[in-house]
Amino acid sequence: MKSFRKEITVTTKKRYDIVHITPLVEEALRESGIREGICLVNPMHITASIFINDNESGLHADFLEWLEHLAPYNPKGYRHNVGEDNGDAHLKRQIMGREAVIAVTNGKLDFGTWEQIFYGEFDGQRPKRILIKIIGE
Repeated sequence: MKSFRKEITVTTKKRYDIVHITPLVEEALRESGIREGICLVNPMHITASIFINDNESGLHADFLEWLEHLAPYNPKGYRHNVGEDNGDAHLKRQIMGREAVIAVTNGKLDFGTWEQIFYGEFDGQRPKRILIKIIGE
């Protein structure tokens, strides 16, 4: 069994953003040389999410609007906001999830028809790390 680890960094221009990262994960998989196994993709920040869904801009806008409805930005409205204003970002991350695990088959990410990997940023505009960990043979 082989293990491969890679970190990538994303910096968004906006506080909230959804970034398509499938090509970066596919590049890491090629670098790993692993043909069969699993791939974990994890944001190394508690105000960001990794999720799998359709690469369609309308859907991404719907996600951000829905999240804002569920956990609106309010600098003074969350008990967590002591010296910070990102209480909403922690809640948004919890809703969208922490990480994605994807099967690796024949050296490729084993996706369903429309599945792609996304980084959800909910407290952005600064560098954030994403861990890609691939285990297999």
